[in-house]
Amino acid sequence: MVMKLTPGITRAGEGIDGISWNILGQTYVPKQVCESAFSWHATFPPGTFVPPHIHVTQDEFIYMLEGNFELLLDGREVKAGPGDLIRLPMGLPHGIFNKSDQVVKCFFWVSPTRRLYDLFWAIHSMKDQNPAEVVALSAKHEVDFLPPPDA
Repeated sequence: MVMKLTPGITRAGEGIDGISWNILGQTYVPKQVCESAFSWHATFPPGTFVPPHIHVTQDEFIYMLEGNFELLLDGREVKAGPGDLIRLPMGLPHGIFNKSDQVVKCFFWVSPTRRLYDLFWAIHSMKDQNPAEVVALSAKHEVDFLPPPDA
């Protein structure tokens, strides 16, 4: 199925078609999806994170709106705050962590969309988002989670 970009405005606080997903304790609100790109607003409560993983078929970007992330980028620890743009080329291992006591709000996008939109629907629809099942499901959608450092 080819998804074409449609003109219009996705209003503040709303997702396309009223969608809002719970992904690993974070809230993702999709703002736009088409074959060439997918974007979403994300809210990361304190202590939430996305473990180290690789997008094998997509470039990913995060524009920081509020709060601070600690990131693991290709084995290096870095920090990002409001106004920063995080660039994650396809194939680059990365993890995203809110280790602060404040909410992080940011805007993500990937290019091309590939299977990520479908993955978010699948994770959101899981009865219990247990790590092993999320990792297995992600691998089927072109996102490879890395083993823990002590594995």
